[in-house]
Amino acid sequence: MATIKANSYNIYIGDKSFDALNTFLTKNKYSHYYILCDEHTFEFCLPTLLFLAPLLNEAEIIELESGEDKKTLETCLQVWGALTDTGADKKSLIINLGGGVISDLGGFVASTFKRGIDCINIPTTLLSMVDASVGGKTGVDFEGIKNHIGTTAEPKAIFVNPVFLETLSERQIKNGYAEVIKIALIADINFWKELKKLISVSEFSSEKIITKAIALKNSIVKKDLHEKNLRKSLNFGHNIGHALESALIKQNKDILHGEAIAAGMIMEAEIAKPLKRISLKEQKEITDYIRSIYKNIKITKETETQLLQYILHDKKNEGDDLCFALPNGIGAYELYCGVKLDLIKKAISNY
Repeated sequence: MATIKANSYNIYIGDKSFDALNTFLTKNKYSHYYILCDEHTFEFCLPTLLFLAPLLNEAEIIELESGEDKKTLETCLQVWGALTDTGADKKSLIINLGGGVISDLGGFVASTFKRGIDCINIPTTLLSMVDASVGGKTGVDFEGIKNHIGTTAEPKAIFVNPVFLETLSERQIKNGYAEVIKIALIADINFWKELKKLISVSEFSSEKIITKAIALKNSIVKKDLHEKNLRKSLNFGHNIGHALESALIKQNKDILHGEAIAAGMIMEAEIAKPLKRISLKEQKEITDYIRSIYKNIKITKETETQLLQYILHDKKNEGDDLCFALPNGIGAYELYCGVKLDLIKKAISNY
């Protein structure tokens, strides 16, 4: 089992991580346990959790509908109501058992209920293991804008057990792998070189790859928890990717977060090239590898219009300046403000 030290908590990775979970539960003696899950983790993951962590057999189960479109304040109201109706107090613990939606929403609920109660994350998808559950960002979508309402509130611990990945489809593994690609491109050229040698989906989700991706993200978050500067690097591919995801969800199109981020990285790499942040060779290297894994997403005129509107609301923007987290050569990063709309439109068109 690998243990990674975050700012105020530990991340336990491996099939022995639930030994650490049982130690954590025994040591802290919470008054109430609440397990937040969706219909998928209720069926496929909860039985494993309850078997391996028997202290949770008396926990209240709060089951939510799955999907990004359910990551809303309306869903939070349901959870806050369930906590209130069952007598949750300041010494209660929320266990977020699921993917990115569960950890984002569950963390937000915990950080606001009674002005903050403890939560832990037990991620069950590759996306939540390498990205969503790590770093203390919580939030919900609002008026179609991704993570528009939220807090920065770190969990008390994260327990990453790769056993849950056995229940995932190839598409869901690729969904999380996009964030692995991103962290390599902005933080570690040697990790990027390692990823380029991977060809099978099983290699994308190996414990070694998961541990390295978490360690890289954690090293950035520890230096800049509240995203004043360095942590913005983690948004490479996300200006356009989040906007594309929001636009397609609004149109009721089938899109996963990682698929949108993969497309966003291709387009933002094209933006980085004329700004002399990467070379033509590096742009081609990035684009060719991502296209070898992810299918092209069709962007209609309607989608492009909505996409541009969402980009204008990106959290990194400063006044009228559009700010993008771009590679500064593969394995490094620079926040570039003042990206022109024409350059963005050209990148979308060329994609």
